[in-house]
Amino acid sequence: MAEHQIPIEKAQENLLACAAFLAENIKSSDGHAEAMKEIVPRYLEKADVDISAELANSVDDPFTRDRLLMRVAEKCAAIGDDEYALQLVEAIEDTSTQMQTQEHIAVQKSVKGDYAKAFEIAGTLSHADFVYADIAVHQAESGDEINALNTLEKVEFPNAKTSAFQNIALLNLQNDEMTKAVQSLEKALDSAEEIEFTEEKVRSLNDIGSYFIEANRKDRAIETFDKAKIAAETIEGTHRDSLLANVALGFLQAGSLDLADRTLDMVADKTQMTVALVGFAREFWQKGERDEALETLEEGYAILKSQRDSEIRDSRARFGLWGTIAVEFARFEKAERAIEIAQEVLDENSQTSALSQIAQVCTLQNKDDFARQAAGSIGDEAQKMFALIGISDAHNKIEKKDEALKVLREADALSETVPQLASRSAALNELAKRFHAYGDAQKARELLHENLETIAQIRDESSRAVTLAQLSDFYEQFEFDLTDAEKEILQTMIRKAEW
Repeated sequence: MAEHQIPIEKAQENLLACAAFLAENIKSSDGHAEAMKEIVPRYLEKADVDISAELANSVDDPFTRDRLLMRVAEKCAAIGDDEYALQLVEAIEDTSTQMQTQEHIAVQKSVKGDYAKAFEIAGTLSHADFVYADIAVHQAESGDEINALNTLEKVEFPNAKTSAFQNIALLNLQNDEMTKAVQSLEKALDSAEEIEFTEEKVRSLNDIGSYFIEANRKDRAIETFDKAKIAAETIEGTHRDSLLANVALGFLQAGSLDLADRTLDMVADKTQMTVALVGFAREFWQKGERDEALETLEEGYAILKSQRDSEIRDSRARFGLWGTIAVEFARFEKAERAIEIAQEVLDENSQTSALSQIAQVCTLQNKDDFARQAAGSIGDEAQKMFALIGISDAHNKIEKKDEALKVLREADALSETVPQLASRSAALNELAKRFHAYGDAQKARELLHENLETIAQIRDESSRAVTLAQLSDFYEQFEFDLTDAEKEILQTMIRKAEW
């Protein structure tokens, strides 16, 4: 019999405690670790760091154990128990994870405004640049700009300094301080120029260019995107095209269609070319240039469809993009075209995702017939149920509650078609959440009880513990107490686990 951190008396009357108790009995090392990855964070949300640490420490897999202990230590720092946090650092086996945990603790102290403690911890680290950068951002957020700049003097790693100045610029933008935002972005740009790894440099330059657009400095944005383009041209490998595609979109957003087209001409991979064209189409649509948007989207679709097998680098990404194009046609009010393209997607998961999204978009546009057609095109009954939940959400969003409830009841009727019990459990949770939101607490209660009965039938020990932990969220959120019948179900699961 396993040694338990959770008393059996508590496990018999509390869903999360029962989940933890069941998890402690799991003999499979991998299964035990998977269950604890779901359970420990829930105890941390309750600030129960002692039981969290004990459960984390019980995991055999060293990687999972160390990662969970890191989260516990971070929570300890957040609630002010620094001594325990640092003790947990010592319990972590992997040296790099130990250092990362110390960084997280320092960041938590920075978040709390305890800069002295954050500096103290940073001083013990061999690489503290990102910690100093985080401290500086929080100092700037609190209005202490002088000390923020002084702290950034300690940062030598260009990536960290660039990120800090970008985050400070974002704070400036949120406060509508455009002049300060531009000044911060200029500093970020100077730091980005020093980044050694070219791909990271290009990504940073793209981000800075986008922020310049937000700061109403499209001239500086274009100059920054040009730097990114020049750097991206020197890259050899698969990332070159994706980075250039992002630069092309940046040029368009900054107002230069000519530079955008020229940069797009440099992209060789048809998938990345299509990604950029989808972005172009969205920009045209937002500007009211609807014909141009539709023409561009059709162009992207044609390019993607023309790919030969030898040109495809990632078929999953390609099918996902195909589905994205279908959804965009729906957003561009071309529902029939959207469904037609979605039905061409050969990957079942990508096709289902696209059709579900199209159904929601059509509902939001009051095109209920097309929404039904899209959902009806989904072959798998279980996936069709999730699509109906999405349609219900869309009805609710446009304040058509009666329709939302009607469709939700249809989805509920299909819940028994979900063959895998863990997936059915997730579906019942989603249904209960929505019925409760629509004011039908009794129906939500019935669904959660049904879910508990479903979970009790799950054979896989890890899956049973995980789904029970997930169910506990909803009982707690809705403030539902366990009935005697439900406690009996828990007791039965415990007895079976103890055999």
